[in-house]
Amino acid sequence: MNALSGDSPGLQRRRRMDRAFRVLCTTMAWTSVLILAILLLDIIRNGTQWLDLQFLQSFSSRFAHKAGIYAALVGSVWLVGLTAVMAIPVGVATAVYLEEYSPKNRLSRFIEVNIANLAGVPSIVYGMLGLAIFVRAFGFGHSILAGAATLSLLILPVIIIASREAIRAVPQSLRHGSYALGATQWQTIRAHVLPVATPGIITGVILSLSRAIGETAPLVIVGAATYVAFLPEGPLDNFTALPIQIFNWAARPQPDFHDLAAAGIIVLLAVLFVMNGTAALIRFRTQRNRPW
Repeated sequence: MNALSGDSPGLQRRRRMDRAFRVLCTTMAWTSVLILAILLLDIIRNGTQWLDLQFLQSFSSRFAHKAGIYAALVGSVWLVGLTAVMAIPVGVATAVYLEEYSPKNRLSRFIEVNIANLAGVPSIVYGMLGLAIFVRAFGFGHSILAGAATLSLLILPVIIIASREAIRAVPQSLRHGSYALGATQWQTIRAHVLPVATPGIITGVILSLSRAIGETAPLVIVGAATYVAFLPEGPLDNFTALPIQIFNWAARPQPDFHDLAAAGIIVLLAVLFVMNGTAALIRFRTQRNRPW
């Protein structure tokens, strides 16, 4: 009777374990949110007093009241721009090949597994790879080009995976209809598959660039400067970036520089918020306008 009524000891034990696991997950999630909120409040409390036009338009300085984030902000723009130019075409082209052209054999599965594994490699490993290849072997030196090439390797697997998922989400009926009208495979991909998959690809690209703009370890390894009092004029110039400048200020013993680091974190979070918000907006608008 107990088994028929659903009140068996084993079922009751599983339900208790389910409730305990749910409480544990909820507690851990809200604890993480609480810790994050405390950190953000502390950063906002310490950093907002330094946020002004002078902070955004001044170069780094040995004196806290004269220091600014202008060179780091421009350097980050250079880095993200060059990284996008390098990584996006290669990543999207690779995704198109793997999803539309590549035969499903052992080699393609081997490539797919390795791309997925590369997406989880620690960023410092890419930094050491960039130091060996771009800084020393290619002779780029400690330049923006070396940093951007390193960050391109870092985000390339993520772009490939996100682009493949976006291409895979395109209905097969769209391809079949194009083939039925006499279009070639490339015409179908160019005129139908890629336009439909573009919003998902753009979302993945923006999220990948958001990761790149916040990376510190690869830039430290390839030799990004911690003190730059000039603006880079080309891809072979020395540079600094927002994470490097924040790291430099946070490592100093003076309390004022710690507050400057908090102000820099606020600026970096604002940039990341704009980029991630743009990705979410693109996703929302395109999903709402799709006919299926």
